[in-house]
Amino acid sequence: MLRFVPSESTFSYFEALELYLAAHGRPVAFYSDKHTVFRVAKQDAKTGHGMTQFGRALNGLNIEILCANSSQAKGRVERANRTLQDRLVKELRLAGISEMKAANAFLPGFTDRYNTGFAKAPRRPDDLHRTLNIEASLLRDVFCLRDQRYIGAQLSLSNERKRIILEEDDITRGLVGKYVDTYAFPDGRFDVRWKGLSLPYRTFDKDQRVTHAAITENKHLGTILEFIKAEQEKAAPKTRPAGKQRTRYTPTGRRCDGWNSAAARIARTKAAQAAGQSSDP
Repeated sequence: MLRFVPSESTFSYFEALELYLAAHGRPVAFYSDKHTVFRVAKQDAKTGHGMTQFGRALNGLNIEILCANSSQAKGRVERANRTLQDRLVKELRLAGISEMKAANAFLPGFTDRYNTGFAKAPRRPDDLHRTLNIEASLLRDVFCLRDQRYIGAQLSLSNERKRIILEEDDITRGLVGKYVDTYAFPDGRFDVRWKGLSLPYRTFDKDQRVTHAAITENKHLGTILEFIKAEQEKAAPKTRPAGKQRTRYTPTGRRCDGWNSAAARIARTKAAQAAGQSSDP
């Protein structure tokens, strides 16, 4: 499934996966490389859930993921990439396409023409795809970023450098010290749930800007860039001083008797002048 996207993020892979499932159904397994979107880099980590967001989505759809561990398998992927970076780029140029929307509309026809000329028949012609018997509402809960957050004494939790404060009611009062489920959707919606029930909340410091020193994970880079662009279009950033700047040296007096102090330099100058006068005939 070919797709042009702004960045290689988890949401981009969710979009491609959803299009693939709609066209073909659920496969038994996906064969991929060892990109961090597909597998946890540190398998022996003491924290975390042991799988990525994409892996969690596949697990919910009952689809396995197999990561290539041989040069032969990696070579098949790289040969396809070489074709896309050469033949596809040239055909887009010949078609006069330079926008992402038009390029995505061009891809299905290119894929059909390429497969007609170069595809090979599989050894087993059986179609092992299964029917996608999942409601649209449940599918939306699969293609999102899900996590668990601890509820503090103030009925608050942290998410993406923001403080989420739950509205106090009969349900939330009993959640202190427990974990709730969070859902971050591609359209920007954020949902907090307890046993499937959505909880009302408010966000503290909603208009927080992303600073120049912010550390951003690669999988969230596209979302962060869109947020920065929207904030920059609202108003120019405020000019803040970059710290106290000194333009001249101010003696502190702590090295008054050192070798290079003012008193030492004056003494050496007087000694040199006295030596010069005594040597004159």
